[in-house]
This record gives sequence, C-alpha cells and structure tokens, in this order.
Amino acid sequence: MAFTAPETPRRELYPEIEPFASGWMETGDGNRIYYEECGNPQGRPVVVLHGGPGGAVNPGMRRYFDPSRWRVILFDQRGCGQSTPNAADTDLSDNTTWTLIEDIERLRERCGVDKWAVFGGSWGSTLSLAYAITHPERVSALLLRGIFLLRKSEVRWFYQEGASQLYPDAWERYLAPIPEAERNDLMGAYYRRLTGPDRAERERCAVAWSSWEGETVSVEGPSARPEKFADPAFALAFARIECWYFTNDGFFPSENWILENVGRIRHIPGWIAQGRFDVVTPMTSAWDLHRAWPEAKLDVIPDAGHASSEPGIIDSLVRATDWAAAL
Repeated sequence: MAFTAPETPRRELYPEIEPFASGWMETGDGNRIYYEECGNPQGRPVVVLHGGPGGAVNPGMRRYFDPSRWRVILFDQRGCGQSTPNAADTDLSDNTTWTLIEDIERLRERCGVDKWAVFGGSWGSTLSLAYAITHPERVSALLLRGIFLLRKSEVRWFYQEGASQLYPDAWERYLAPIPEAERNDLMGAYYRRLTGPDRAERERCAVAWSSWEGETVSVEGPSARPEKFADPAFALAFARIECWYFTNDGFFPSENWILENVGRIRHIPGWIAQGRFDVVTPMTSAWDLHRAWPEAKLDVIPDAGHASSEPGIIDSLVRATDWAAAL
C-alpha cells in the first residue's frame, strides 16, 4: 500500500564526498564511458543511473548514500556528460536502451561486482527497471524515483498536450522555435530540427526543449529552473538523445513492456519515491507500477514535484538507501 513520509524531521543529504576512483571504460564500438566510485570500497555496491536520457551525473548524486556503508558507482550514459563522443553532433544509432544495458553490464564486470543495488530517477527509473528485468540475478534492490514507463501517453502528456495546461508560460517558450503549421506533432518537428544540418537551429531548439523540462521539474515552477538546462553545451546532447529515444518509443518491443515483464523482478526489494505533484512523470505511472508490483514500497511525497533536489524527495531517497543498506 502507499504511504507518505513523516512530515518531520526530514532527512537531508549526506556530506559532500569525492571519488576514490574514476576513469573511462571502452565499450568496443567507439564509445568511452566515464565512471566514478565513491564511499567505502568494501561497502555494499550500488549503481546510479541518471535521468534524461541524455543527462549526466553530478556531485549531488553521491550524497544520497551513507558513505560508510555504500560503494557508490556512477557513470555518464553514452553520448552525454564526460562520456565520449558527445551526442551534440554525432550519429545516435548505437545509443539505445539495450546498448545502455550492455554498458551497465560491462561496468559491473569491470568493477568486479556480482550483484548491486540499482538507483535511478525519471529516465533512470526506466533504465533501472529495464536492466533489472533483463538481468534480475544481478540486482539486489531497486531504489526508484519519478517513475517513467515511456508509454505514448506519458510522452504526449509532457511534449504535446497536458502539462502545457499547468505551465502555459513555460509552454509558450517551448513552442517558440516551431512554426504553427507543425505544432500538431511537436515531437516530430523537434526531431527534424535536432537532427538537422543547421547547428544554430539545433542549438536554439535544444535550449527550448531542455528549458521546458527545467522549468517544470519543481513545484516552484520556472523560477526554480536549474541553470544547466539553458546551457547549450548541456542542452544539445540532452535534447537530441531524449528526442531520439522518445521518437523510437524507448526501443521497447511493446508499449507496456516494463509492466508486462514486471513479474521477473517482483522478488527484488524495491522502493518507489513519487512526488504527488510531479508534472514531468505524473503519479499515474508510479501507481500502475505499484499495482503490478505491490511488494515494492511506494512513498508518495505530498508536497513534491519531479526534482530530486526537493526536500521531500531527498528525505525519501535517503531513507530508501538506509533501508536498502540494512537488507
């Protein structure tokens, strides 16, 4: 059953920490994946899967874990962050859900891990679930936030019609690069421009696409947009990879592939943190996952949206990692 975190006291992030190891992993197909390890080298292993797709890891992601108990392994998914080549200009044909899952397995083997917890939010929750369904024997726990099942209804809600009614001011800025005649299919219109030959147009559209997400992640709205979402250096890879995945339905064999296969992971301990007022990945997806996987804990945060930096989300995720460390 669903439950909510106690109002007080809320947990805060663990102190800042630096990696004890970092480097790049060759994938064998021209990609180099940046990764880092933090915390206790002898601790319980956990892999952190960032959002997007096309986002990147950041130092704050290290802080959801007790550094004395966890060996935290983070990496930038192919095409983004410090991984190379960057997706701002490169072909994306080798960047799919399944190649990312292969990368996760390569990293697990490289780090000498037999079984690890998997921590992911937003697109990171999608990838976490897909990885666990594909390799359930390698997953000791699933710690998820802002559930995204990559169904057509979810993509349409955020990029065509739905969230637009809650954030009409930000929506106007998202619409601005697209001529009115093409606005009946915004995903297609953005895809043509983000993969087109005009670098200036790619950059303008990438910033508009990325800023729309940045302006809606928090219950505070546009004023709380993280600066990186308007940075062309971040936005180009972020927008191009997201649009590529969403245009291709996440490369899943069927729209409900995750829910259809959730039986493969129901034995894995799970925690789902979901903001009640999440506009980017509305709660209906977390609820559908919870109904299919009732063994997992569903923590509905009553005063939160999508951002992992909101106090209620931080509280839930820190409690989740402490809970998983004791399993």
